[in-house]
Amino acid sequence: MMAAPSTAPPIGPLRRSLDMTTRAVRRWRPRSLLQLVLIAFLTVMLPLAVLMFQAAQALSELSRLADVSARQAVEETRRARTLGALALEMERSARQYAVLEQQSLLEIYAERLAEYRELLALQRRLLPDDPDVAALSRQLDELAELPGLPLEAFEARLADFPVFAQRTEAIRQATNRRIDTRIDSIRESAQGVQGRLWWQTGALVSASLVLMLLFSWLIIRPVRQLERRILRIGSGSRSEPPRPVQGPAELVQLDERLRWLASRLDELEAEKQQFLRHMSHELKTPLASVREGSALLADGVAGELTPRQLEILELIDGSGRELQRLIEQLLDYNLLQHSRRAEIARHDLATLVREVLAKHRLALSHKGMRVECFDGPVMWALDRTATMRLLDNLVSNALAYGADGGELVIRARRRRDRLELEVANSGEPIAEADRPRLFEAFYQGQTRRKGPLKGSGIGLSVAADCARLQGGELALVDDPRLAVCFRLTLPAATPSPAHDNSESALEADAHARN
Repeated sequence: MMAAPSTAPPIGPLRRSLDMTTRAVRRWRPRSLLQLVLIAFLTVMLPLAVLMFQAAQALSELSRLADVSARQAVEETRRARTLGALALEMERSARQYAVLEQQSLLEIYAERLAEYRELLALQRRLLPDDPDVAALSRQLDELAELPGLPLEAFEARLADFPVFAQRTEAIRQATNRRIDTRIDSIRESAQGVQGRLWWQTGALVSASLVLMLLFSWLIIRPVRQLERRILRIGSGSRSEPPRPVQGPAELVQLDERLRWLASRLDELEAEKQQFLRHMSHELKTPLASVREGSALLADGVAGELTPRQLEILELIDGSGRELQRLIEQLLDYNLLQHSRRAEIARHDLATLVREVLAKHRLALSHKGMRVECFDGPVMWALDRTATMRLLDNLVSNALAYGADGGELVIRARRRRDRLELEVANSGEPIAEADRPRLFEAFYQGQTRRKGPLKGSGIGLSVAADCARLQGGELALVDDPRLAVCFRLTLPAATPSPAHDNSESALEADAHARN
């Protein structure tokens, strides 16, 4: 059984040339950025230098041609005028001889005739096909016979001189026309040279621009690769391995330094996560013992306590709860940094808010804050754990920074394609300088926390991470009545059943919770 012949088309010479050129360009790399800049400068200037050289050559040729033509025009014009003057002197000498009959006048006539003959021979080179030149040559032969004629015949031949003068004037005019034709030819040549220079200028300047763009791309490409590498390092993205930078040695070396920096940051991030895990777990063990002991003392296991001792014990228990909350924030932050996947399901947001408020009921009562919450139910697709953690941090933030005896307002709005949940409280507004870094981990703003303990600075960062985990966003917005207002925006993961076609506000003046 014979094998089927191959149907692949042969590779043409153009394709092979392009492949070889591409491989050569990829193998060649400038050793330094300075070398690349110098090569780019010289390469871009090369077409311009060629253009300047060609322009100088063309201008030099035109200048030489114009100079030669000008010299020839002056010489030929002077010769034509001299012929006219000689013709006039010949006629004058002949007429004077006819009156005076002096032999010296015939000698002058013969000299002018000889000079005229020489100049006419030169003029014949300029006008080889002119009939007046041929007629003048024949007439000169006839006029050369005048000195040997008798006086009567001499006087009869004087009538030939007006015709001789007319033909001489015709030669002068023909010479002028020939000079004008030559000037027109030079002008046409100059226009041709100008057109060629314009074409060459356009082609060579275009080549220079293409070379400029090429070398700019060769310089900017590795810089942009480094910029993307820096942005990837800053954002912590490790989705795909970065491609090595190809370019000058300085930029390649900088790329290697960035690789080392990225690996070092990965190591530090791993150490930080490990530190947070160990510290959180190590702190929870003795804290549990402290809280258990304080609970036993509060129950009177070790005997009846005085009011002063109960007050101190309550302070110890409150500080223990606050410390436990901080440890739980650290655990939440550590968990979210490992990109836990969201578990989206439909829940009643009002129920989740009530559970969070119940958890902080005693703290809200002790602070004297009035709570306003929307009425439910508000069904939405969300992650229950992340939303509860977010609400817990926002309420804790309101307790820590809100005004004593102030307000805590929780509102919800269901839009066509999103859900908006706002947690607002009265108190001191957040400074403008703190707003850009408000959701950064471990950032402490200018506003002082109320209470004996200082916060960890990760509560709002954890809340923002919980919003992003669900594809939403947490932002600080302006409220016309309250000083601080945080808005959670969650997208619609599933079609909203009844209120998709209209915008419904679920704000309500709810009952205050103690």
